[in-house]
Amino acid sequence: MIQIIAIGVLFFCLLFIQRQLYTRLWEKGLYVTLSFSREHVWEGEQGELKEIIENRKRLPLSMLKVKFKTDKHLLFADQKGSRTTDQFYRNDVFRINGGEKVTRTLTFEGGRRGYYTIDSLTLVASDLFFTTQMVDDFPVHTSIYVYPKPFESAEFKRSLTQLNGEVLARRHLLEDPFEYRGIREYQPYDDIKDINWKATAKTGDLKVNQKNYTSLKSVQVFYNVEDDNIMKKEDCVEASLRIVAGLCSFFLAQGIQVSCFGNALDGLTGEHMEITAKSGNGQLDTILRGLARLDLEKPVADFTELFEEMLIKGQNGLLTCFVAPNQYEDFLQLLQRYQDTGRDYVWFYPLNGKQEPELPSGISARVRFIHLDT
Repeated sequence: MIQIIAIGVLFFCLLFIQRQLYTRLWEKGLYVTLSFSREHVWEGEQGELKEIIENRKRLPLSMLKVKFKTDKHLLFADQKGSRTTDQFYRNDVFRINGGEKVTRTLTFEGGRRGYYTIDSLTLVASDLFFTTQMVDDFPVHTSIYVYPKPFESAEFKRSLTQLNGEVLARRHLLEDPFEYRGIREYQPYDDIKDINWKATAKTGDLKVNQKNYTSLKSVQVFYNVEDDNIMKKEDCVEASLRIVAGLCSFFLAQGIQVSCFGNALDGLTGEHMEITAKSGNGQLDTILRGLARLDLEKPVADFTELFEEMLIKGQNGLLTCFVAPNQYEDFLQLLQRYQDTGRDYVWFYPLNGKQEPELPSGISARVRFIHLDT
């Protein structure tokens, strides 16, 4: 009987000692890292997240849970130990011996355009006999961009081919100050030196010379994703950003400088997009990163207020591409004013269904409807 009591006392002493030991030492020499294997993936493309756990002390950890959360639009293939509600919650369980390093690779798919981060993780460890648990939070930072996949459809390709034939084959027009292609009404933004005084005298109204063109070096892309209707057009708004990606990819691939502007707000900076004209793959990455970071949950800025002066008073001879899924009155009026300057533009209008909205006759000739259900 005394031996049994002694064994029991010894057992509880060992239990107490190992519990104290683990409570004090379980975090010592324990290193956990999470990292995405790439800086970006495309929508629908697979990526990898690596978990690396290293226990540099001799004390083994019979149970170690690594918990973290990230956005639900990163679609992980292995759902064991995870749940998805407003976010994706992961709970991986390891057994780590002393001096051991374990690496686990989790594959996922970029389900939707975005900029996704993991900013913290929680470690839960147990002593040898699972009688107590120790918990601590650790800061980490790893991030990945999911680029919007450039829009693809037969209709969109035909529109690009038409642009290529009508504009790009003329090597992208810039005004030539020594050649003229006609006369038009004077506008307040016109330079006095462009007034054609002979035509003005004949008509009694101020007239200006319209200059001819030489080779175009730059294209500017503007997107307006205002969507204030009761029935939201979320799929059309996202398609707008994919069309922007497709346009920028198309022109940059031909060595043309591209600038990109829009009224959605960056989820990191809180600013709207203003990317000045450059060429090359670096410019495409800059634009795609900006598009990935847009937070469409935030109210968009007023497009006309942001860009009217830039458009009306800006450099002439640029090809301008507008992308917008709605025809709000202030936007239509801005397009009409822009058209009155004699500048070239094309409006890409994504929509669901076959019914195309009626637009003012002067504007409708510049519109390319992109049907999402074809």
